[in-house]
Amino acid sequence: MPFPPRHLLIPLTLAALACTALPARATPPSPPSPELTEAAAALTVRDADDVRGYLTLPTASLHDATVKWASNRPRNVTPTGEVNRPAHGRAPAHVTLPATIQLDHRQVKRRFDLTVRPLPERKPMEGYFFPYFAGERYADGEQVYFGASHGNDPLHWDDLNGNQPVLTSSLGEKGVRDPFIIRSPEGDRFFLVATDLKINGGNGWGYEMRFGSKYLEVWESTDLVHWSEQRHVKVSGDQVGMTWAPEATWDPRLGAYVVYWASNLYAAEDTEHTGSTYPRMMYATTRDFRAFSEPKVWNDPGGGVIDATVAKDGDWYYRVTTDDKVVGSCARDVVLERSRTLTAVDTPGTTLRKWELVDDCVRTGVGTNWVEGPTVFKDNTGDGWWVFMDEASGRGYLPFHTDSLAEPTWSLPSDYALPSRPRHGTVLPVTAEELARVRAAYPNP
Repeated sequence: MPFPPRHLLIPLTLAALACTALPARATPPSPPSPELTEAAAALTVRDADDVRGYLTLPTASLHDATVKWASNRPRNVTPTGEVNRPAHGRAPAHVTLPATIQLDHRQVKRRFDLTVRPLPERKPMEGYFFPYFAGERYADGEQVYFGASHGNDPLHWDDLNGNQPVLTSSLGEKGVRDPFIIRSPEGDRFFLVATDLKINGGNGWGYEMRFGSKYLEVWESTDLVHWSEQRHVKVSGDQVGMTWAPEATWDPRLGAYVVYWASNLYAAEDTEHTGSTYPRMMYATTRDFRAFSEPKVWNDPGGGVIDATVAKDGDWYYRVTTDDKVVGSCARDVVLERSRTLTAVDTPGTTLRKWELVDDCVRTGVGTNWVEGPTVFKDNTGDGWWVFMDEASGRGYLPFHTDSLAEPTWSLPSDYALPSRPRHGTVLPVTAEELARVRAAYPNP
């Protein structure tokens, strides 16, 4: 190819140089879409100024936006929400969690500043606290009442608050039954969950078993005296007929609470809930009693089971369940089982049950009428275990005792005085300070 004429060469070269010398213009970033802005604004970290336990850090937000977390102090709070609190007596830890919210190849960032409280001082348990409901025979009986033990004696109690309810429901069916309270593994937060149900003046048992509430009622406290606003949290879907007697156990393997309750299940096409069914025990997981995983069947032996309660002893989880009657040999009794894995599932197709049967004739061996609503707790003095059970058609709550859950021998003491009219509730071991605090806050004239 011949060279161009000399008089054309220089202008061409200068033009080329001029072109290469011009800086490339950067494309300005696209502004976030309204949907991305909304997704970012919806993101929150609960109790950021008072972190006392594992956090729920969502990985998705509105409009299917994704969320990625980081932490400037992962030794205190990891990007997945695990929390390691400073030791008792140390200063609070201040942690920043940056969050990147992305939608349609665009992203925005937010940051959340957290205060992680030091651990509380560990103190011995020297008393018992008893939330319960009083029953549908009373206009105000389906609310939460409190009782307090005489010191470290689990058999003698006083009513609190003048035998009037302390926590009352203003949401859902505006009645609560079966209150259950759990202390956090760190020791200084309490969650109380209950059934959303009101029979007195309500729709009756038949309707409630078919179309009962899909919600749990939740309160929380750090001192058993000052309580949060009631939370009305949906956990069950349209195929569920009821959500009854919720309880919870902390599972360190999952880093979450396992929450379980009884539900009737119906086929998706059975919108009138007229098909044959029976209650199964369901479970879901949560860290904060706000956000729950999708419920799963936990215990379905092929017939009705309700009112499960769990205690951990060593490596074993012991489950006490009211059985109607599928497992074991005694008709309509309370069954004691155990498993090393809290979320082990038993269904009618399970050839070998994953929860090992320990005792299938708890109340029959003692000679009581049918019982329900068990609550299990360890004696603070080391004197075995107590399972309080409600002889609903007779004497009310009865204190069953055994020296061992692994090899139970049940007895029923003759000398006891429980609160005036307790129905299904929870006995919680408490410190002397906590016991004195609830007595002072809710005196009984």
